[in-house]
Amino acid sequence: MTEKPDWTGRRLEVEIGPVAHGGHCVARHEGRVVFVRHALPRETVIAEVTEDNGGGFCRADAVEVLRAAAGRVSPPCPLADMALGSDRCGGCDFQHADGETQRALKAAVITEQLQRIAGLDWPVEVRELPGGLLRWRTRARLAVDRKGHAGFRPSRSHRVIPVADCPITVEGAVEELADRRWRPGAELTVAADGEGELHVTALDRKPQRRRGHQQAVARQVAGSGVAHESVRGRSFEVAAQGFWQVHKAAPETFTEVVARFAAVPSGGTAWDLYGGVGLFAADLAEQAGPTGSVLLVESSRRAVEDALTNLRDQPQVEFRAGTVERVLADEDLPNPDVVVLDPPRKGAGREVVRAITAREPSRIVHVACDPAALARDVSLFAENGYRMVELESYDAFPMTHHIECIALLEPVSARA
Repeated sequence: MTEKPDWTGRRLEVEIGPVAHGGHCVARHEGRVVFVRHALPRETVIAEVTEDNGGGFCRADAVEVLRAAAGRVSPPCPLADMALGSDRCGGCDFQHADGETQRALKAAVITEQLQRIAGLDWPVEVRELPGGLLRWRTRARLAVDRKGHAGFRPSRSHRVIPVADCPITVEGAVEELADRRWRPGAELTVAADGEGELHVTALDRKPQRRRGHQQAVARQVAGSGVAHESVRGRSFEVAAQGFWQVHKAAPETFTEVVARFAAVPSGGTAWDLYGGVGLFAADLAEQAGPTGSVLLVESSRRAVEDALTNLRDQPQVEFRAGTVERVLADEDLPNPDVVVLDPPRKGAGREVVRAITAREPSRIVHVACDPAALARDVSLFAENGYRMVELESYDAFPMTHHIECIALLEPVSARA
């Protein structure tokens, strides 16, 4: 069998096909699939191969546009400039597309994932959140290079590109880190909360006596470490390095949608799975009222502690610290009328879906930050007698390929 030549570094002229999940588009060259970043469907580009897997596909970056699509624009960030080639920052995928084009690309991805994985032909519209394409991100992670400069990594690389600013983060967040020198190899996290306080944590990696071993030491560099947020008239405290929606407009919008889909009956029972610091549980408790009940399940003990503080005025909320799989194995839990779940990027999975559907809730509200994981879970729910009846999608991560979806599922028998 003849060994295929390595295409790494080779420049190819290709016609760009459809967008694919992951921030790239699909092209073909000499019978091979080429996943091209920084391109748009229906363009002709010169693409430089950055990775060759030795088989049927390779990865490439567009380095020259021969025929541009209508939605192409000049990137607002200098680190997304095409002239940088593979040295472009890997944090953004679509700086070269206008907002309408970005949302159309994301809608196409959701549509394709639902059709291919879940077998659903579902019309999708990705909605814009208030605030535009820039200065929306309140939280970010940076790496530190060998000279102590903070920066971001290129796509699929461990190199660090020093930065002076990041136009998708809120004003001042990245500049604060760029003006300082850090321990080489450190990881930095920055969070700007709703009161304007900036929280910065440095994770330093110090070599240990045993060769190859390092100890990670976290230190609070700026801020109290406790972020204060306000959503729908309620105050929330959350560990600055804990989970919180990164788009400054997302918490308000998502809680409104989740509450509308959930519609917990007065005196009813709701489950809030992967409930974090109580963002959704607050509205569920208001709907259930003092005679109802809400079960919040969260694996992070620190998040549960914050949730206890945030919802201390809602005695109808019960808190369980532990994995969703373990907590739902308790057969003494009361059956819910409504279940809300906001799982990690990988989705809920078969075990959790079975545990939920076995209790026969009347509504399930699924919040998902990955369309492939959502499609897999929707397919699993279908196997267990539930179907998706509503879907709202939001561009909660402009300039990147990430999308937030909120789906409502009901028993098939409910709309038979």
